[in-house]
Amino acid sequence: MRLLVRFLAAACLLWPSWAEAQVQPHRAEYVLRLGAAINAPRIGTAVQDLSLDCAGWHLKRDIITEIALTNSWRLNVASKLDADEQRGGNALRYRMLQNQNGNERDIRGRVQRTGGELRAEVIYPNSAPLQFLLPTPTLMPVAAIDHMIERLRGGAAAFPTLAFDAEVIGDAFLVDVSQLDPGVVRGPRPADPSVSVPGTSWPVYMTFTRGREQQQRPLFTVTTQVFESGVLDHLTVETGLVSVTADLQSLEMRKAPVCPRS
Repeated sequence: MRLLVRFLAAACLLWPSWAEAQVQPHRAEYVLRLGAAINAPRIGTAVQDLSLDCAGWHLKRDIITEIALTNSWRLNVASKLDADEQRGGNALRYRMLQNQNGNERDIRGRVQRTGGELRAEVIYPNSAPLQFLLPTPTLMPVAAIDHMIERLRGGAAAFPTLAFDAEVIGDAFLVDVSQLDPGVVRGPRPADPSVSVPGTSWPVYMTFTRGREQQQRPLFTVTTQVFESGVLDHLTVETGLVSVTADLQSLEMRKAPVCPRS
């Protein structure tokens, strides 16, 4: 079920300028629920570990879910992403392992910006490598969250972003971001622990469509609270048929490294 990895695919959009990055390294743990109701059933957990060294960003994302479809039929889904994004945002390498009821897929990919072109290669199991050109404004996967923070901090009410996604479509998403009125994003559930997130935040609404196609309906939408550190909370992903929510359970902020100027 790709829906179960979409909420954090939306959470890490892009990262255009390493030297001016607003995103801070952190480790965030989330609880996943099926639906937005206060008593929505818990269906799994997600961990996002974002670290930074002088070579660039390192993203590890681990999602585990279990949904009881009937008394005797359960759907177990796990997704693990390990990605490295080069300093400067011109290259990305990643590996993703997906497991559904014991059936595992190992997907690898890379994106490289060279000579004004942005080329992608995605290797799926038992098939030849898929190679294609991405729109040149497409940003790498820690980037648009930084771009989004910059635009929100500047007072932009709505704006688009092209972001490469490794987990859902292995291609570019067109993400249309709109700032919402305060209080529109749902708050924490009474049973959840209180997690303090430092800094300013903005409530936003995002629609996700395929970036290389035109005149299409969004694949899904997301509402969430975006913090200036890059941390997201109170995510709700809507597909039109079902919704999945994610709420912070714990957060560890980390210091960025001090690196020599190149």
